[in-house]
Amino acid sequence: MDKNYLKIIGLHVLIGLLIFQFKILGELYFYGIIVYFFFKIISAKPSIKPIIIFQACGYVISSEIILRMTGSGLFYESSKYLLILLSVLGLIYNGFNKKAAPYIFYIILLIPSVYISLYSLDVSVNIRKAIAFNLSGPVTLGIIALFAYNIKVNKEQLLSIINNMIYPIVSLAIYIFIYNPDVSSVSTGTGSNFAASGGFGPNQVSTILGLGFFLMTVRYFYFSKTKILRLVDLGFILLIAFRAIVTFSRGGVFTAIIMIGVFLFFVYKQSEQTKKKQIKISMILFFMVGSITWILSALQTNGMIEKRYANQNAIGLEKEDISTGRTDLFVEEFNYFLNNPFLGIGVGRVKDLRFQTTGIHAATHNEMSRIIAEHGLLGIFAFLILLLTPLLFRLKDRSNVLFFSFYLFWFLTINHSSMRIAAPAFIYALSLIHIKNEIPSLHREQITK
Repeated sequence: MDKNYLKIIGLHVLIGLLIFQFKILGELYFYGIIVYFFFKIISAKPSIKPIIIFQACGYVISSEIILRMTGSGLFYESSKYLLILLSVLGLIYNGFNKKAAPYIFYIILLIPSVYISLYSLDVSVNIRKAIAFNLSGPVTLGIIALFAYNIKVNKEQLLSIINNMIYPIVSLAIYIFIYNPDVSSVSTGTGSNFAASGGFGPNQVSTILGLGFFLMTVRYFYFSKTKILRLVDLGFILLIAFRAIVTFSRGGVFTAIIMIGVFLFFVYKQSEQTKKKQIKISMILFFMVGSITWILSALQTNGMIEKRYANQNAIGLEKEDISTGRTDLFVEEFNYFLNNPFLGIGVGRVKDLRFQTTGIHAATHNEMSRIIAEHGLLGIFAFLILLLTPLLFRLKDRSNVLFFSFYLFWFLTINHSSMRIAAPAFIYALSLIHIKNEIPSLHREQITK
């Protein structure tokens, strides 16, 4: 499995190189993902179909950004619809746990505001697209949570899921590095940097690279057993964390650091004394790499990244709003709720009303304020289902050492980047799985990619 992992990492380095050189290969990559995983799901034995579906979902959410960068896929939101399709397949093959019923209620709660939108959205707005765009993320989350609830996964299978999330992020990091190998040449200010983000949205790039930073850290501390694997993991931690930092979008980086801190706390707490000594030694190397990454980032950005994280502008003056305007958007959306408390203003209307009142096409950054504004009290109930169901699950099932890290990724990401990408939906679902201690000897070759 170790050699297989290194070979696939090498393949994805090559994929990143080739897609950068020949953008048309992005299309081939997209359809290749679909064909490969659907064939794998159909041909797999029933007992491991859910694991293959998890692998496929993990791969899809991590490849979403590089596909968007290259304009590949059927349409912009293809990844979310693929997750829905894969989750429905999982429900067909595996059924769903009756205790996951709150997620059915959650999806139902999203429906009434659709009817308000049909009568309230500006006629110049493509109503179907506005509704689909704003509901695709929440509906994806609800359906995949239905499928994932209390699915049993052993440690080896969990590693295969994590690996499948890592592979496309490696391709993305390579693509961005080739797109902009010299960060210093484009670091002239402290705003989010599109040039250092592969020419794409820094917020989305930072989010997915931050996830990669976390996943590689999990491999390094929890899964990698040989020196070669640990060195490879450390090398990619440096590369991925560096490229996440120099996007100048802080949300994904802060989220990753919090996830890593929580993960290390629980791993250390649950480890035996001999294992704790190994973790301490690993931490020393990890923090050394972290320090090198930050120093390299500061040098490559001409010191601008230090000002960015100190909330200063390019000349060193402190900015008044550390949230870069997100607080104003949150307050505005909360006011929409106060004026329309029962059913909200309707799906997709936040952006529409903002344009009507300010003339600015600014999308929401906060899923919590959006769902409350657009769905009213029903939105509050829907959000409470999302917030509380995993915590209630955790009270009965403490098997998942990554539970709080996964849960926090969802919560923190939707509060700085809404649900623009599919990753929060899938990572949320991973907080609902049960991790078995045993590692079965059968079918190992079928569950590892």
